[in-house]
Amino acid sequence: MAAKDPGVVLGRRVSIVEGLRTPFVTSGTEFKDVSALDLASGVVTELIQRSGVDGAQVDQVVYGTVIPDVGGPNIAREIVLACDMPDSVDAYSVSRACATSTQAVVSGAQSSLLGDADIVIAGGADSLSKPPILYSDRFVDILMDANAAKDIGGKMKAFSALRPKDLAPHPPAVAERSTGLTMGGSAEIMAKQNGISREEQDAFALRSHQKASEAWESGVFDDEVMPVPVGPDYRRTVSRDNLPRPDTSLEALAGLKPVFDRKYGTITAGNSSPLTDGASAIVLMEEKTAERLGLVPRAFIRSWAFTALDPNWQLLMGPSLATPIALDKAGLTLDDIDVIDMHEAFAAQVLSNTQAFASADFAKKWLGRDEAVGEISDDKFNLYGGSISLGHPFGATGARQITTMANELARRDGGAALVTQCAAGGLGAAIVLER
Repeated sequence: MAAKDPGVVLGRRVSIVEGLRTPFVTSGTEFKDVSALDLASGVVTELIQRSGVDGAQVDQVVYGTVIPDVGGPNIAREIVLACDMPDSVDAYSVSRACATSTQAVVSGAQSSLLGDADIVIAGGADSLSKPPILYSDRFVDILMDANAAKDIGGKMKAFSALRPKDLAPHPPAVAERSTGLTMGGSAEIMAKQNGISREEQDAFALRSHQKASEAWESGVFDDEVMPVPVGPDYRRTVSRDNLPRPDTSLEALAGLKPVFDRKYGTITAGNSSPLTDGASAIVLMEEKTAERLGLVPRAFIRSWAFTALDPNWQLLMGPSLATPIALDKAGLTLDDIDVIDMHEAFAAQVLSNTQAFASADFAKKWLGRDEAVGEISDDKFNLYGGSISLGHPFGATGARQITTMANELARRDGGAALVTQCAAGGLGAAIVLER
């Protein structure tokens, strides 16, 4: 995005009016019987009610999942049809791994900046409790042959070729297709290459849990997390994340065994983001539209950047590449940023990126710059925990971060915020907010 006045295109500026999310919960727990679509529809319905926007005023829905439901792959359109919006509302789905809902927000902002839509709902959701389970190509071929058969004899003949091994399920892939490594395996490589110790990782994970627990106790999340009634009778309500561990300790974290490199590794369940279910959504609108409706924006979108790197290198270094581009577009430096929220896929990934931010050698080699991006002070970094303690429903994380930072700027009544993520495939994302 290039403009003389960053954040303004064709005389238009995009505002964040309201953001909301469900509680984020460990997969297989409170939301184990709730689909990603149900989580998403619930949060969008509640968001419309809280925002002061009539569903009939929404021009577009941009939404995404990382693990889509094969029965309804365009989750954005399913949300429109499930919520109190006209059937005529435009809707499309996006996917950018862990930066999916950041992409949704940016795509919605682009529509608004170009005048294609004044009011957009953007966000993301994932259910790791209910992922689509695939089967072998051979089993699929047999099913297709049986379905095409014109009589029972033909169907029986097709199934007669079935063998027990053909029934083995294939869960969603957790490894990079290009490298064969899991993200955790890549994080192990980053920890070793960047000299990130187990002790440093555990200390960061402890900090994340402490910050998240403090945020919940102080009411920071009260207005941005909705209660979710759960079936079958909907008498039980989930109103808080179940992942923060206020009682954890360095000793407890140190006792956990490495997961990805069991002999020499440092990545554990304790210093990694957990498998999580949840959904998030944001109302975006052009600044003048907000004024006309009498709505006060929480923040404005100033700039953004997306990057990609060779997955065979350090897979999760995307924030270090995307951030300086977004800052340049905004006409800002890291010192101008008041609060920073970086997605915590792994403590090793966060520490590797903050190390790179402060490194002139990294800047010269990988960014083509003479000076480091800058050091990140602890007092403005991941103030309320992050994905290690709050959870990481892949598609929902970016909008969760953006909502929290927009609310933080509103509480401060000014300033600038940076939100950034690494993502599978070697992708990176960064977005700058202002108020």
